[in-house]
Amino acid sequence: MTTETVDRYLARLGLARRPAPTVEALADLHRRHLDAVPYENLAIMLGRPDATDPGQALARIAAGGNAGYCFHHNGAFEVALRELGYPVQRRFGHVWTTPDSRAAPVLNHLVLLVTIDGRRWWPDLGLGDGLRDPVEVVPGRIRQGPHRYEISQVTGDEWSFRHDRAGSFGGVDVYARRPSPDEVAAAHRTLSTPPDGRFTRMLVVQRRDEAGTETLRGIRHQRAGDGALTRDLHRYGDWRAALTSLGVNLSGATDEELRDLHARMRAAHEERIAAGG
Repeated sequence: MTTETVDRYLARLGLARRPAPTVEALADLHRRHLDAVPYENLAIMLGRPDATDPGQALARIAAGGNAGYCFHHNGAFEVALRELGYPVQRRFGHVWTTPDSRAAPVLNHLVLLVTIDGRRWWPDLGLGDGLRDPVEVVPGRIRQGPHRYEISQVTGDEWSFRHDRAGSFGGVDVYARRPSPDEVAAAHRTLSTPPDGRFTRMLVVQRRDEAGTETLRGIRHQRAGDGALTRDLHRYGDWRAALTSLGVNLSGATDEELRDLHARMRAAHEERIAAGG
């Protein structure tokens, strides 16, 4: 079942053959996945979050459906990489927004660590406007397209990542712990359960390409990098078209559900504007 699912997954990425487990192939898989499958929380915003089971996530992606956020993207990628012969391990990740939020790390990000010829690589499909290519886990500054990152404090299997100053979060701290499926599922319940769940407050869709990042947050459509833009999609038709252009599969949502979500996001946007946000 996994073999067939991985082959369908590769077909969605535009690959007719299984690549050898090399660094070059890892980077190619990473880019192709980002191009084909957006980062999004649509199912959560519709009140029916998908489970974090990595096999289910991979099967959903392989069938042309949506993935979700980091637990889904990276979990599915882990299954595919193992099937393709990559030595891959998972790590505990804590995404933070401000330095103060680093003090009490919680599992809110699934990190993958791939070792090839003695070198350790970090592929990450679940950072939204983060990495375009896998990066080697060594201290130093990184430039990918218009974005600048930095890896520091590398100690064994632990490291810190600083996002671009214009990014949607501050950084990621990676710990040597290997979170179990049950731990990931529990963290997902916290993140996807209203009213306090981090992913229940605002629709977010992001797609990272060679030249930048395109984002739909609520009704605000933005692009950072080449072709930078900012526009507010007050009309439902424009908003729905943006979802489609970003690669979101809308077949599992009714028009009524989508119109209701758009109305909620428009109201939240207008409330923030009125408050000076």
